[in-house]
Amino acid sequence: MRKIGVAVIIILVIVFAYEGYNYLDYRSKNAVSDAGFVKSDSLGVLNFKVGGKIDKLLKQEGDAVKKGELLASIDDRDFIVTRDKVANDIKSLSNTASALVFKKQRIQKEIKISKNIAKNSIESFKQNISSLKLAIKANLIKLSLLYKNTKRYKNLLNKKLISKNKFEQMQTSKNSLKNSVQAQKKKLISAQTNLKNIQEQLNIAINKELAVKELSKTIESLKYKQAALKDVLKEVNNKISYCNLYSPYDGIIAKRFVNNKRVIAKGYPVYAIVNPKDIYAEVLLSEKKLQGVRKGDSVKIQADALPNKTFKGVVESILPTSASTFSLVPRDIASGEFTKLDQRFIVRIRLKEKEGLKVGMSLNVAIKRDKNSGIL
Repeated sequence: MRKIGVAVIIILVIVFAYEGYNYLDYRSKNAVSDAGFVKSDSLGVLNFKVGGKIDKLLKQEGDAVKKGELLASIDDRDFIVTRDKVANDIKSLSNTASALVFKKQRIQKEIKISKNIAKNSIESFKQNISSLKLAIKANLIKLSLLYKNTKRYKNLLNKKLISKNKFEQMQTSKNSLKNSVQAQKKKLISAQTNLKNIQEQLNIAINKELAVKELSKTIESLKYKQAALKDVLKEVNNKISYCNLYSPYDGIIAKRFVNNKRVIAKGYPVYAIVNPKDIYAEVLLSEKKLQGVRKGDSVKIQADALPNKTFKGVVESILPTSASTFSLVPRDIASGEFTKLDQRFIVRIRLKEKEGLKVGMSLNVAIKRDKNSGIL
């Protein structure tokens, strides 16, 4: 019996030594960690870009969805009322601007015609006035001479040196020329009055040009308001489109955060969606175990939820900074006291097999070390 007991102890020692050797050998050839998790690049929380009352929730947790499929909608009636009002305001401004443009064109045409007529008339009246002045001046010289001749003829008549008929002819010529001069003076006054009236009409046309400039400013102001309202309309249309929530990719609804008919704020989470086919493994590897781990190394993975299955993978990347580098609460070493801590680095692993794995599962990971030392 004693020999059997000794034999059993020896066998146990050998078994433990063998297992210990295998354990140490396995750990020396593989970087092992139980801080692994299943993650996905296609895991997102979906929300509306506008706030409001939820009108429809079309999907439940666990439902499969396709890219572009409608998931939920917000009551958009208030936005539609605003859109219609803004659209009507734009139409009203457009009609007003069009009417003012037509009015401006009509006034410009009238001004052009009035100015051309006024300028031509002014030129004509100036020439007429100039001719009348010259004619009156010449006739006044003639009339002065006739007055002298009439006086001289009267003296000759008194002396009976000429006939009475000849004297009357001279007097008739004088009176006729006098009447002609008076008529020319009236024409001159009339022409001057007409010239003044035409000049006033020209001034009115020029003043209308100033009114046209003000009209142009009003039209530009209306166009500016119209452009601003078009921007508002575009924004309102965007908000209406934001009232529908679509799936950004194929996946499964992982969580629903709200219930139907609830009023939510902009950005409040509605659904979480995940694509189970777009998953990878991520492991936090101690810096002491990084020796020999390189991109492209083969990986064996076991999930706690699937203990009887081993998954294979490949190291895809090793982040260049430790997980604590971007910690919100950095370590305080200002006092000079320092406790060395084992830092962990994130290693991303591309999975060759994914069947059965779900996002968030815990993993045990063994990375086969490269024969060459160093870290990549």
